[in-house]
Amino acid sequence: MDRIQLVSTAAAVLLLFVVLEMVRRRRLLERYALLWLLAATVVLALAVWRGALVKLAHVVGIVEPPNALFFIALAFILLLLLHFSSALSRLSDQSKVLAQRVALLDTRLRALQAATDGTDEDEPIAVTLGELEQTRS
Repeated sequence: MDRIQLVSTAAAVLLLFVVLEMVRRRRLLERYALLWLLAATVVLALAVWRGALVKLAHVVGIVEPPNALFFIALAFILLLLLHFSSALSRLSDQSKVLAQRVALLDTRLRALQAATDGTDEDEPIAVTLGELEQTRS
């Protein structure tokens, strides 16, 4: 086993271990862990099974098989970055809508308190969760 194959195998095994450890410590959600586990498994399989890597490099037109391994890893990382950018955009939109809804509820609550207590709408409001539940019904 040459040096690059050994380094690739060690890196893939390390990635598998890190992903499993992050899932165990609940620092990585299972749906994202599956993507990383798939990537590490593919890299590990290609690093160990040199014949498949040589065939893949030949099909893609890459002269050196280890370069094909790094090309596949880079392509996967780019796809993962695109996926995370999409998720981040969706979460950003959801956060904006949620902030708008909270602002509307705060305005309604202030108006309700002003109507029932006769207090100034600009005063800070101390509300318990039970009081909020009562206003919802």
